[in-house]
Amino acid sequence: MSRATGLLAIVGLLLGLAGLGLALPAREARADVQEAVIQQIAPPPVAPQVAPLVAQPVRPQLPPPVADVLQSGVLVVVSKASQRMHVFKDGSHWGSSPVSTGKRRHSTPAGVFPILQKRVFHRSNIYSNAPMPYMQRLTWRGIAIHAGYVPGYPASHGCIRLPRSFAKALFDLTKPDRTTVVVTNAPLRSEQGAVTLALNSQAPAAMPAAGNGVVMAAATSVQTIQLAAALSPAEAEAHWQGAVAMYPQLASFEKAVVPAVVGQRRYWRLRASAPGAHALCGVLKRSGQDCFNVI
Repeated sequence: MSRATGLLAIVGLLLGLAGLGLALPAREARADVQEAVIQQIAPPPVAPQVAPLVAQPVRPQLPPPVADVLQSGVLVVVSKASQRMHVFKDGSHWGSSPVSTGKRRHSTPAGVFPILQKRVFHRSNIYSNAPMPYMQRLTWRGIAIHAGYVPGYPASHGCIRLPRSFAKALFDLTKPDRTTVVVTNAPLRSEQGAVTLALNSQAPAAMPAAGNGVVMAAATSVQTIQLAAALSPAEAEAHWQGAVAMYPQLASFEKAVVPAVVGQRRYWRLRASAPGAHALCGVLKRSGQDCFNVI
């Protein structure tokens, strides 16, 4: 005889006795016995099966290529050595500002960064809830551009601090999908040098661990521009020297003087090649200089 069958038999006996007035006269007592038997017979509830949570890999976000934002977008170049920031909007110099980058043992990482997140009001979840107004996040590990104390030397825990007015203006200017931030260890002595350094920063580099938001952009293919069609090699060389003096970033380009015959006349075409050359050509044209893209 099973346990459940035995319990049912006992219940029946008890109920029969109750009917004779010999046991359990109270209706409540009979209900208690029935409930106890039901609990013994009923199978225990089965907990629902919940699928274990699987962490999804975080894909690092690539910043727009420097050459692209120089043509249409915002390029931010930060020199840790000079403690200075240069900002370019659509290839034209928009503004410069002193900065304060990471101090010793909290160095600001160098590299090419996207804007991952923007918040007007933000507090650090790492350093004592410190305020970070006009925060523009560069990495998910705590590196950002924001308003803060700028003493003239590296003093932060890795972030790039700006004077409040400049931080607000920059916050209003940038759009995450059209902004690239280049942080370099090298000193910058001019705005033109900042553009050159940013264009050269796109050399291939190993991808970092997923999730830190810091990436180096893929190498940009070499582009060629034409600066002049001279009547002699000497004239082409003189034009090159003048262009380099006015735009020092051209010094890093590969120069070529290509002879050509148009009709009955011979010319020497002055050309220059480098990654991002088309973007620089746009800057030259906006400054009133002759330039056009070749390849």
